[in-house]
Amino acid sequence: MKIDNLRLRRKRTRAKIKRSQNPIRLSVFKSNRYLSAQIIDDSQGVTLVSATTKEKEINQKAGKGVERAGQVGELLAKRALRKKIKKVKFDKGGYKYHGLIKALADGARKGGLEF
Repeated sequence: MKIDNLRLRRKRTRAKIKRSQNPIRLSVFKSNRYLSAQIIDDSQGVTLVSATTKEKEINQKAGKGVERAGQVGELLAKRALRKKIKKVKFDKGGYKYHGLIKALADGARKGGLEF
């Protein structure tokens, strides 16, 4: 039942994003151990920028859970601004908007992304 709800939320979220004019989206994936985010250009089907909790820049800093998610968001925003990407659509991937997902979004906003 939980997986079915996740798939329904993911489908609903992506349908809303596809209808928008901006083809660039920030997609989030959460596993039991890691959190990763990437900025994807749907018109070309390529990943422009990515960041994950597996990276040395994130692992060297202290903190767990929500703090690391915020750091991933800031790192992703920093890399996106280097490539002149400022506006994106937030694709939470069917996950509920709280905890790690919210922390990542707040970190990306803090880093300079708009969505």
